[in-house]
Amino acid sequence: MRSYHGKAELKAEIQKTYDKYIAEFSEIPETLKDKRCEEVDRTPAENLAYQVGWTTLLLQWEADERQGKLVKTPTEDYKWNQLGELYQYFSATYASLSLKDLQERLAKNIQAIYQMLDEMSEAEVFEPHMRKWADNSTKTAVWEVYKFIHVNTVAPFTTFRTKIRKWKRLML
Repeated sequence: MRSYHGKAELKAEIQKTYDKYIAEFSEIPETLKDKRCEEVDRTPAENLAYQVGWTTLLLQWEADERQGKLVKTPTEDYKWNQLGELYQYFSATYASLSLKDLQERLAKNIQAIYQMLDEMSEAEVFEPHMRKWADNSTKTAVWEVYKFIHVNTVAPFTTFRTKIRKWKRLML
């Protein structure tokens, strides 16, 4: 997994990958948002719903911990071995929204993640055991907060951009 030299570098990478990812949706008409093709595992709406779902969870984990709540990751209703069901939940919850609404929600979440980062110290982002929700998320590995941010922003923006580009080649 990629490492970063500070919050500014992490934020810059999020912005770079987000900009490339979100630009892919500009050519997709609303009428095709739910169009499925065999070669790609998600429709455009499901692709965005996944991103909205994970970024929403990430923000919720932090908000809950700041309020003194015990955070169950990934959610109260889903365990880590139930990610397929969680993805179905994301689709059921968000994929019915318009592409514009999904993009707006994701943009708001990204801005909220930047604010979350701004409110945290470098140590809170990059050192282990700074958030209970991060410690409780993995049984064997120690993950710093930045790793959760990376795997819920930079990494999927990169891989899902490839998926949506393939969908566009086949469907547009």
